[in-house]
Amino acid sequence: MDKVVATAAEAVADIGDGSSLAVGGFGLCGIPHVLIQALFEHGSGSLETVSNNCGVDEAGLGVLLFAGKIRRTIGSYVGENREFARQYLAGELELELTPQGTLAERLRAGGSGIPAFFTPAGVGTMVADGGLPWRYNPDGSVAIASPPKEVREFNGQAYVLEEGIVADFALVRAAKGDRHGNLIYDAAARNFNPLCAMAGRITIAEVEELVEPGELDPELVHTPGVFVQRVVEVGESGKLIEKRTVRDRAASESAGGSRWH
Repeated sequence: MDKVVATAAEAVADIGDGSSLAVGGFGLCGIPHVLIQALFEHGSGSLETVSNNCGVDEAGLGVLLFAGKIRRTIGSYVGENREFARQYLAGELELELTPQGTLAERLRAGGSGIPAFFTPAGVGTMVADGGLPWRYNPDGSVAIASPPKEVREFNGQAYVLEEGIVADFALVRAAKGDRHGNLIYDAAARNFNPLCAMAGRITIAEVEELVEPGELDPELVHTPGVFVQRVVEVGESGKLIEKRTVRDRAASESAGGSRWH
C-alpha cells in the first residue's frame, strides 16, 4: 500500500518513447513541474500529451516541447507559447484542439470506464464536421485533418459523439498526499489534476507535503488513492507565475482602493 518513491527520476523511469501522458495544470497553476523536469532529463521522446495547454515557452510542458520531445498533443488552449505555434505551423507537431469542457469530460469518462459520450459542444462546427488541421506539411498544406464525428439527435437537440481518454501515464501535482496515494489539491491548483489522475493507467503524483495514512480528512480528499500508483514528495519550491502584474500602491490608495498588508 505504500506508494511513495524516493525521487522524481525514479517515478518517471519507465516512461518510454511514444508514451501518452495526461498532465494536470491550467496555465502554470498546479502543473507537475518537478516530474516534467525529471522526464525531460530522462530523455523520452515522441510523446503524446493531453493537457489543457502545453505550458509556456520553456516552462511546464514547454520544457519538453522546446526540446522536441512531444509528437502530438490534445488540448484546449495553445496561446502564450511561440514555440508551440512555430512547431504546429511548420508541421513538426500534431494538435487535436478540443473544447475545454469536452476535454475535461473526456478525461473523466476515460477514468470512469466510459468509452464515449454525447455533448452539444461543437455541433455545427469543424469539431463535429471534421476538417480541423491536426498536422500541417512544411509547405503549409494540411497533412492530417480531423475526421467527422457521429452526430445524433436527442429530444430535438443535436449532440456530437466524443471519445473518453485513457493515457499510459498521468502526471499531477497536489498540495498534500499520503502514502496510500490519497490527494488534496489547493484551491485553483485543483483544475485539471483530478481528471488527469483518473485517466492515467499509471498515475504519478508529486506532492508538496507527504503525510501518514489517516492524517487526511476523508471528506476533503479530491483524488482517492485507488487512482494513484506512485507518490513523490517535492516540497513547495519552484512554483512559477505565468504573468506577474503589479500596481502602484500610492495611486491605488489615492483612487480609493483598498490597502493591502
